[in-house]
Amino acid sequence: MKKKKFLFQSILSKLRTQHSLLLLTLMVMGVIVLGSGADKSIHRNLFSIQPVYAQRITPSDVWQLVYQQLPDFPRENKYISKENGKVAENNTLANRLIRYHIYTKGRAPIYRLDWKLTLADYLGANEIMYDTTYPGNDALRENPIEGDRKAIKSLTRSQRDALVQVLVNIFNPTSQNTLAPNPNTAPSPTTSSSPQPPQRGGAELLK
Repeated sequence: MKKKKFLFQSILSKLRTQHSLLLLTLMVMGVIVLGSGADKSIHRNLFSIQPVYAQRITPSDVWQLVYQQLPDFPRENKYISKENGKVAENNTLANRLIRYHIYTKGRAPIYRLDWKLTLADYLGANEIMYDTTYPGNDALRENPIEGDRKAIKSLTRSQRDALVQVLVNIFNPTSQNTLAPNPNTAPSPTTSSSPQPPQRGGAELLK
């Protein structure tokens, strides 16, 4: 009798253990499935979110606004199209500058510092610019990179500041609490009680 009772308890104990393992397995599988679904949902949501500035305006439109506000900014649009052999008038310096900034370098178009870094690239004071990845290389018979760099280098500091301010204002209208500097206005001298050390290279461009 005792042996039967012990055998019954042993079988019952094993069944409970197996039942617990089964429940644990089902719980783990459920967590994995739910986690996988959540990851997919998060992944979809991340890729479906578009920046606010991208919904307001596209880079292909910005270059026209740049020339509306800065009509004297170099156009550099005399290059010949590979596709039709005609002058690509819409392939302007502003167009290529914006595409380089956003697509080639992946920089945000709503911050002044990022635009200053891009201009520093053109001036040879920041990151190296590569011919093969420069906008226009694939569409124009002549790579415009050297001409564009010369055009940017020909600008005065106040003109570069005006360009940066215009670009930021276009992509981020809420930043227009300050007016864009006048390219023809020289900076007012500042007085200082002690001499300031000279600034060189990229540090001067990012002030």
